Amino acid sequence: MPTAGNSLTIKDGTVILHDDWVLSRFTELRREVRSALSDTAQTVERVDWSDLRQLDSAGASLIAELLGSERLAQLAESDPELATERKGLLLTVAHATSTESSPPVPPSGLLHLLAVVGRWISGFARDQKLLTGFIGQTLTTILAMLPHPARWRLTSLVAHIQRTGLNALPIVALLTFLVGAVVAFLGATVLERFGATIYTVHLVTFAFLREFGVILAAILLAGRTASAYTAQLGSMKANQEIDALRASGLDPIEMLVVPRVLAMVISLPFLTFVGMISGIVGGAMVCLYSLDISITQFLSIIEREVPLNHFLVGLGKAPVFAFVVAVIGCLEGLKVSGSAESVGQHTTSSVVQSIFMVILLDAIAALFFMEMGW
Repeated sequence: MPTAGNSLTIKDGTVILHDDWVLSRFTELRREVRSALSDTAQTVERVDWSDLRQLDSAGASLIAELLGSERLAQLAESDPELATERKGLLLTVAHATSTESSPPVPPSGLLHLLAVVGRWISGFARDQKLLTGFIGQTLTTILAMLPHPARWRLTSLVAHIQRTGLNALPIVALLTFLVGAVVAFLGATVLERFGATIYTVHLVTFAFLREFGVILAAILLAGRTASAYTAQLGSMKANQEIDALRASGLDPIEMLVVPRVLAMVISLPFLTFVGMISGIVGGAMVCLYSLDISITQFLSIIEREVPLNHFLVGLGKAPVFAFVVAVIGCLEGLKVSGSAESVGQHTTSSVVQSIFMVILLDAIAALFFMEMGW
């Protein structure tokens, strides 16, 4: 049975197109195409284009819907009577509307691993390049502010020192005290086998003066303060407050970043000192109650056998760690795209990157100081 309409006839496997197949008649033509699709299940063997007057991409898409993209491409390609320009249009639309594609070949295990590693290295290099540029911008802003005391934001600086340093003192002291006790207990357990429990004093003192005091304080600030910086600046970015500062002619780096960075650079050395003292006190408590080493003897060993350079090495790393952690926290906050989800993602990234950079820099510093004999 033939299927007929004003612009479309299907008879004996032949589709006959009439009149204009253009955008202005799209609704009418689509109704005829869908009616023809529901009324017939004949296999189309050829298309009669002789009565077709005008054709554009909208009409060609309806012909592709009627015949199927693959079948339209076959018929248009094999029809010698079809004009060249119409054949090109039909083939382009057929290829554009084709949903059939070869399934993607899953990468092999090795190729997938190499791709993942390559993406990670590329992302890491991009992040480090961005971090380096932001560090340079921050240092440039600080140097530009130094000769102009009127630009110093002392109120903001003091407020951030209180939040960063004073409010973090209890948790830093408690954590380092407990870690000092654990280090002393484990050291005594091992050294007891060799009859050298007295060297537990050296172990605890060296560990906290050179490494644990500054590392634990820096990691705590990375989780506590860097994440807060990211969340604060990220919320401001999401609320377009930073854009408002720029529109007002104010520099967000000078207004928001510099006080936070300087506050952490000032606070971390004091927190490191508190961490060193608390860790040593924790170790001293274990020595006193488990090893029968009196406080007087403990302090005498420190005074006699622990050089001052260990304290200076640990304290000297604190400003560097503080600067890197603060810059990462601020940078991640400024990278927020504007949604609450983005704030959460960059806050997590800030903590992970800060801790990673602290451990990386500490490892580099340890190798350097070892080679220098410090």
